[in-house]
Order: sequence, then structure tokens, then C-alpha cells
Amino acid sequence: MIGYLSILVLMPIAAVVLRSTEGGWDAFWTAISNPQAFAAIKLTFVVSLIVVAVNAVTGTIIAWVLVRDQFPGKRIVNSLIDLPFALPTIVAGLTLLALYGDNGVLGISGVSFTRIGVVMALLFVTLPFVVRAVQPTLMELDQDMEEAAASLGARPFTIFRRIIVPNLTPAILGGCALAFARAIGEFGSLILISGNIPFKTEVASVFIFGQIESGNETSAAAVSVLLLAISVGVLTIFHWLSRRSLRHA
Repeated sequence: MIGYLSILVLMPIAAVVLRSTEGGWDAFWTAISNPQAFAAIKLTFVVSLIVVAVNAVTGTIIAWVLVRDQFPGKRIVNSLIDLPFALPTIVAGLTLLALYGDNGVLGISGVSFTRIGVVMALLFVTLPFVVRAVQPTLMELDQDMEEAAASLGARPFTIFRRIIVPNLTPAILGGCALAFARAIGEFGSLILISGNIPFKTEVASVFIFGQIESGNETSAAAVSVLLLAISVGVLTIFHWLSRRSLRHA
């Protein structure tokens, strides 16, 4: 198992780290402190956190509706949640551009080639993570606790805050961690709708691709390593919060 993981994960990461330091640490620092690279990384990080925050709320609401409510077409809606998993990301970007672009079906200005478009694309590709993480927990949640609290005079908001939220928090955090990891490394859905405008809509993955096309692989590797470090750091925080909430529960 360790050998399998080494071939698939550890060795490629080690190769990228070695490539990023080929010119020494001064070259590494120059690559990641480049204004264009820094702007791309900052945009990616901030937008990913925004997407995670939105998903934490909307994903939980969608999961709640799918588990607790009954309505016509529920199975169809439940199946559509997994569409971003099945749809190639470049097709997702083309779909969003055809729908929200200036010449699209809806023709909404101010979406394509803007940061709003970046957020919408990332929301689309990360939609399933929180929903699918929260759904099983909601299904297994003992509703007798809620009924007992209601019989003792607890109001719906109190039941939600004191019983439901603590039980759902680990699942929400787990889904958020996966959504962040997907958002910070997303490429296909952004290449079209973002417009790749430096200092405005260029995300880190597109910047790395541009550096590789320009033959500057060392710079691309350096930014990749920094992006990897940010991802690991944020994921570690999410997992720590999840374990803490489990102990608290």
C-alpha cells in the first residue's frame, strides 16, 4: 500500500518540489513573489474560501431538503447534484459561458471574464461535496432527539442550534475541505469563463499553465508547491476542526 501511494502521490510531489528549487531558494522566492503570480494565488485562495462558505450554507440546505422533504421530481434533483462529477470541467466552463456570457442565452453582463464568473464556475464544480457529505449524516440522525426536545418546549431554532448543527458539523467540515481542495486546483471550468486576465481574473492553475507553455517550468513548479502548501495547511485546519467537533459531540 505504501509503495502504491508513493508511486501515485509521494514521488510526483517530490519531483515537483525538486524542480521548484532547481535555481535555488532565491529563484523560488522570486517566482512566488512575482506580482502576477502573487495576484493569481491570492485570487485563488480568496475565491476558494468564498466558495466554501457559500457551499457550507447552501449545501446543507439542499441536503436537508433532499432528506427531510418530499416533493415531485425529488429523484431527478438528487441525480442532478452529481452532474458536476460526471461533466468534463471544460464542458462546464463552456456551458456557463454559453448561458451567462455577454452573447449567451441569458446575456447577463458582468459575469463572464469577471471574478463573479470565477465564483460561479467554482460553485458549480464544488456543488456536490457538502451535499453528499451531509446527506448520510442527516439520514442517520435520530429524530427522536428532536421530538424529545420539542416535547420539552424547545423552539425549532433551539433544536436546530443545539441538536442538529453539532451533529452535522463534522460532515459539513469534511465536505468543505473537499470543496476547497477542488476549488483551489480547478482549471478546466475556469479557462473559458474567467478570461485569464492578469491581476483580475487569472487564477493560480491558469497562471501555472501559462508558465509551462512559456517554458518556465521552474516558476510553474514553485507556484505549484506554494499552492500545495496552502492546500495542505487549510485541509489540516478543516480536519482538526472536524475532529474537535466530533469530540465535542
